[in-house]
Amino acid sequence: MHSINKLKIVNDPIYGFITIPNELIFTLVEHPYFQRLRRISQMGLSYLVYPGAHHTRFHHALGAMHLAGRALDVLQFKGVTFSDEERSSLLAAVLLHDIGHGPFSHAVEHSIVHGVSHEHLSLLFMKELNDQLGGKLDMAIAMFTQEYDRPFFHQLISGQLDVDRLDYLKRDSFYTGVSEGAINSERLISMLNIHDNKLVLEEKAIYSVEKFIIARRLMYWQVYLHKTGIVAEQLLIKLLRRARSLLKVGQNLAMSSDMRFFMEREDYQNFDSEVLHRFARLDDSDILWAMKQWVDHPDSVLSRLSAMILNRNLLKISLQEEEFSKAEIDHHLQRVSKELKLPLDEASFFVFSGSISNQAYHMDRDAILLLTKKGDVMDVVQASDQLNLRTLSTPIKKYYLCFPKQIY
Repeated sequence: MHSINKLKIVNDPIYGFITIPNELIFTLVEHPYFQRLRRISQMGLSYLVYPGAHHTRFHHALGAMHLAGRALDVLQFKGVTFSDEERSSLLAAVLLHDIGHGPFSHAVEHSIVHGVSHEHLSLLFMKELNDQLGGKLDMAIAMFTQEYDRPFFHQLISGQLDVDRLDYLKRDSFYTGVSEGAINSERLISMLNIHDNKLVLEEKAIYSVEKFIIARRLMYWQVYLHKTGIVAEQLLIKLLRRARSLLKVGQNLAMSSDMRFFMEREDYQNFDSEVLHRFARLDDSDILWAMKQWVDHPDSVLSRLSAMILNRNLLKISLQEEEFSKAEIDHHLQRVSKELKLPLDEASFFVFSGSISNQAYHMDRDAILLLTKKGDVMDVVQASDQLNLRTLSTPIKKYYLCFPKQIY
């Protein structure tokens, strides 16, 4: 007797019930590669700032897939035709768009696996799954890589008004409690249409789009670029850099075999099936377990950094419009070097500077287009009567300096 698909719906706190629409999507959700996303934090170490932000990439991927299905329902109602295969392929591509994220999402991108982006890893996972499924993801991969001849499918996966952003703004707003990000994704989706095979919004969506762009800017300053979150992420990056340098000189560090495999490698040109499978066994718990062991390591830099993250005893951070002077950075470096009895190169793990930038909208890249009643298409910035939308398309850069509040 043919086994019946047991899981038809998932209860989601944002949208209510999310339907698993077909066998292909069910198979992908059930796959260990996708189930791993349950153990990858959506917002890295942001829970050190917002205690509720413990949601995962698994939540987000299902939510984005749900919104993609809603978008297709709206477009179909407005007369846009597409096949069942196109529909299923879009849902699969959206479901898998973030499958290449490593532990703590963006926080350690390029730290465990040097120079390989999560987008590239997502594509490698898709190709591996496609091989396992006998080519059933061919069209999904073409949509993901912009090689499919109907561009609006890719725009729904990755664009300035894609279902990825529509989900994460609403979801991250919910879990952090930061209400400024609570966009009306349903209203935006209901206004979607297609013009010349490209995604457009009906003119009356202008105010919803303005709110979406402003919400994005506010969420970046208040949540994604929150100064405490920046410190925590930078400390984690520094911690892994320290661990890698200790391994190089033959020091013994406790960590999982899969984490060790990547920490001891420098070259990732040949990311074959075996390496990908190893990467698929990494998640947040590998990092957390390692940090708990390293707290007692004789290397004072490694042990201090581990304790700082685990106990949320973070560095102080100053933000300003101009770069910090070398004299100011050196002042803190000398103080830390002296008080912790560390050479300057090791003190630099606790005193460092950098920059962050926020650009809510890119006028030069895949613009959000409005379709007027006359049938004309224009950039949302041109149509908006809010002068600040043009301002929001200008990148704002800030500089930060991190240093210990006091020496323990």
